Amino acid sequence: MRTPYGQECQYFYGDYYRGRSKEECRLLETGISSQQWTPDLCKNCPVPEILLANACPTMELKGLVHRPFPFTSRRVQVKAYCTKTLREVPEPHIGCGECHPLPDIFTTEQK
Repeated sequence: MRTPYGQECQYFYGDYYRGRSKEECRLLETGISSQQWTPDLCKNCPVPEILLANACPTMELKGLVHRPFPFTSRRVQVKAYCTKTLREVPEPHIGCGECHPLPDIFTTEQK
């Protein structure tokens, strides 16, 4: 579904049927967070970019709303975990490197 800021995100849900205006982030509702989700967090959220760059079915995302310093704006922090290799993914845009290896044409030397 499209977020209020125009990005496609599978975790955003908006119910606008017959005048309703219920919006929620289903990624952040499962995480433990001291901050509540509001639609303005979708503006700088990294999740739509991660989903566009890497659609690995074995990668699970976990989100958290945090404020790095007391007088800064709130941000969404995302951690990724690979269920195939059973380890954390350091760069979610790329993936763990085990699930989708590069084709041989990219790994062999050409003369």
